[in-house]
Parts: sequence; C-alpha cells; structure tokens
Amino acid sequence: QVQLVESGGGLVQAGGSLRLSCAASVRTISAYTMGWFRQAPGKEREFVAAISRNGGSTYYADSVKGRFTISGDNAKNTVHLQLSSLKPEDTAVYYCTAGRYVGGVYYDRRAYDYWGQGTQVTVSS
Repeated sequence: QVQLVESGGGLVQAGGSLRLSCAASVRTISAYTMGWFRQAPGKEREFVAAISRNGGSTYYADSVKGRFTISGDNAKNTVHLQLSSLKPEDTAVYYCTAGRYVGGVYYDRRAYDYWGQGTQVTVSS
C-alpha cells in the first residue's frame, strides 16, 4: 500500500510563499505520475499541478500557472510544490496524489490511485 504524507502547509499573507512536500512510500516516484489537487470549503477538489513519470513533463492549472512550481526529488521519493505570489483564493486543503497509469488525463482526480491526508494552506488578505 502506497502512503503519501504531505507537509508544509500553514498561514501566509497574500503575496507570500509556501513550499509543500509530499513524501511517498514507494520504491521510486519516477514510476508514478505525481500530482497536487486542492479543495476549498464547499467546492469540489480541483487539479493544481502534476509531474509525469520520470519527471519529463509538468502540468499546471491555468489559475496557478506562473506562480506554482512542481518538482520531484527521486533520491528522497519526495514531490514538492512551491507556491508563490499567493492569493486568498488559493486557500484550500492541498492533497498529494500518485497514479501508475494516468496518461494524458493528469487533471482528472479519477486517474489517480493514492491520496494523502492533505495539508491546509490559508492565505490572508
């Protein structure tokens, strides 16, 4: 069973930055598409960013493009999400996810197999 543990969430002012981390209990994260989704109160869980198997490609939601950066550390089996220029509307629980056969539907939460418990990000105005 794959376990994903997120860390790095917190309270930050608008315009600030945070770095989220996701530690995966797998042999190598390069065998998985790794992603981040977020869910705000009263809203559905939405795609934020993903990195393909072997880290060859990265994908972002339009709402975070240019502000967030996803990266993988294969040596530590950890995926990071750097959040910059944060806005109050970025407030949500951020979830790490992993999928073996995601393919082109990296934005679809149903394509992923494993999920972390989430970490809260709160951006104050």
